[in-house]
Amino acid sequence: MPDIAALACALPKAELHLHIEGTLEPELAFELAGRHGVTLPWPDVQALRAAYDFSDLQSFLDLYYAGADVLRTRQDFHDLTWAYLLRARADHLRHVEIFFDPQTHTARGVPMAEVIDGIHGALVRGRDELDISFRLILSFLRHLPESEALDTLAQARPFLDRIDGVGLDSSEHGHPPSKFRQVFARCRALGLPVVAHAGEEGPPAYIEEALDLLHAQRIDHGVRAIESEELLDRLARQQVPLTVCPLSNVKLKVYPDLRKHPLRDMLARGLKVTINSDDPAYFGGYVNANFTACVQALGLTQDDVVALARNSIEASWLDTVRREALLAEIDDTVRGWRGAN
Repeated sequence: MPDIAALACALPKAELHLHIEGTLEPELAFELAGRHGVTLPWPDVQALRAAYDFSDLQSFLDLYYAGADVLRTRQDFHDLTWAYLLRARADHLRHVEIFFDPQTHTARGVPMAEVIDGIHGALVRGRDELDISFRLILSFLRHLPESEALDTLAQARPFLDRIDGVGLDSSEHGHPPSKFRQVFARCRALGLPVVAHAGEEGPPAYIEEALDLLHAQRIDHGVRAIESEELLDRLARQQVPLTVCPLSNVKLKVYPDLRKHPLRDMLARGLKVTINSDDPAYFGGYVNANFTACVQALGLTQDDVVALARNSIEASWLDTVRREALLAEIDDTVRGWRGAN
């Protein structure tokens, strides 16, 4: 019987929903803590990894923000990003579009330049040494006031040549996309493409707000669209990409079990779904781990995993030449796999 998971892992892919701060593995956290003389509230790597047991999104965010305290210098952000890119190469990721949360760092006194220089420098290195193309997306924290997002946009203005778009993340409850209508309008006026987290914990209406008020080009998560037939029809008709994160959804109790996840149903409805890892250091798996788990739990077919890989490229912000080249790589991989099976 053909090994669908092996095909999924071998396929060239893009990752479109990845928080770079969420790739901070416990080993690197302790290394950076030692670099800066920071005492973490866990005695060792094993204790920190054991703390990755979350009841909901907020319990994760509490630990996530505490762990970010070890990220202080340009070198720290470079090392964090480079470690992710090496894992991305192992998972056959050919393109990445990653989020960073400047407010998490500037609130601690870390200059915006340190954050962007470190992350962007590693991404350029990854492009040159690993052939992984990239886009960098600045995300606003939705649990903070819009005024702070506006301040962050002002701080980011000198760096717009290295910022490829903006997003909206953090806790959804009580923080609808409409709260950030003004700052996203300013971002669009600056020519920045827009994405937004919606429909993870928040209701289908949040997805509609992200599309209609923020003019989001992609919806990050979007799984609760399954609760609205009208919204499902719209997403399928308009081919709005959804950057779904299956292992994250289970880890944060959006679904009790991966077998209950609507990913395959969303594919069957014609939605442009992609598979991503979200915050993989905390949620138990990078992209190939997510693909493998979904193949096993949901019975994804060869056509399903190929569609998911193609969706990731088609939903990206790649230029046409690179996009067509990567789609051709997918076709070549599938032909080789069929020939061997």
